[in-house]
Amino acid sequence: MPTKRELILDGAIELLGTRGLRALTHRAVDELADMPPGSASNYFRTRDALLTGIAERLEERDYADWQAVTRIAAPSTLRQLIDGFAALLTHAVTTDRTRTLARYALFLESQTAPGLQSVLLRGHNRLTDWIATMLRAVVPDAPPEVTPLLVKYIDGAALHQLTYPATDFDARPGVDRIVRALLA
Repeated sequence: MPTKRELILDGAIELLGTRGLRALTHRAVDELADMPPGSASNYFRTRDALLTGIAERLEERDYADWQAVTRIAAPSTLRQLIDGFAALLTHAVTTDRTRTLARYALFLESQTAPGLQSVLLRGHNRLTDWIATMLRAVVPDAPPEVTPLLVKYIDGAALHQLTYPATDFDARPGVDRIVRALLA
């Protein structure tokens, strides 16, 4: 059962991903999260605090997605790893489209909000380290530059699919090709 804070943040993510940054107000979050007026501002006094909370909540949900989407805690083969990344990418641009759009809105906003940028960078680094750990468990001699390039590919592929949706989108061939090329 989500806490009141999580419900507020999930409402803020929904609002950000469906209506954009201009629509993100404490009042609008309260309405969307079906909370009494003032709830969002009680938890997040400023807009910056709300944006930081959103960024942290997105990161929390990313870890949970891996297990929910792949149904494995940690891959033990390269195929499982590739399948997992492909499933996560597909999930991000379909089922979780709104959340992914919210993430990209935060990326853009962070260019003028240094505090948000540092929160996003910390989260990005933790997720990259987590992916590197999974990759090393499967391919112990993987060069260290593979993980950041893979993360950039997945981010770019998601952005392009959200911006220019292909009706026949299949994430697996691209993820398979990039992972194998980076490991070669």
